[in-house]
Amino acid sequence: MTVAPLPFRVGSGHDTHRLVADRPLILGGVPIEFDRGLFGHSDADVLLHAVTDALLGAAGLGDIGDAFPDTDPAYAGVDSAILLTQTLERVQQQGWVPVNLDCTVFAQRPKLGPYKQTIRQRLAELLRLPVSAVNVKAKTGEHVGPIGREEAISADAVVLLAAAPPGVPP
Repeated sequence: MTVAPLPFRVGSGHDTHRLVADRPLILGGVPIEFDRGLFGHSDADVLLHAVTDALLGAAGLGDIGDAFPDTDPAYAGVDSAILLTQTLERVQQQGWVPVNLDCTVFAQRPKLGPYKQTIRQRLAELLRLPVSAVNVKAKTGEHVGPIGREEAISADAVVLLAAAPPGVPP
């Protein structure tokens, strides 16, 4: 018995990067005032990396390391919004469109409350979604583990994709 494919898919993404001196902190494509930034091959935006991974997972296209290997010099210092945009194009070419995004950033400091709405708007813009379809949460590490000790910042993302309506170009 064959089963018809369902018109929806869910993907989850996660990323963690160490905090280091002399790097800008960028979360969700938004520069954040802080005395340290995230270390990584690209701009190390953990939130955009988690969203990119969620999109890739939902579409069955592997993960961010497959799509944009950190061994490729082409991605050195790249703006993670470019990686997300390229991923969205790939997902749409497979016949999928994002429906909504829910994401969480885990950081002891800086406090992200003042930035959440700006991050939400940037994510909506990048995913071509209404702001109401994007949710951004911020949690501390309660002074426990690498997040709580301010050694790292992590992010999780969950995205829902829907089959693109017939006749809608990717």
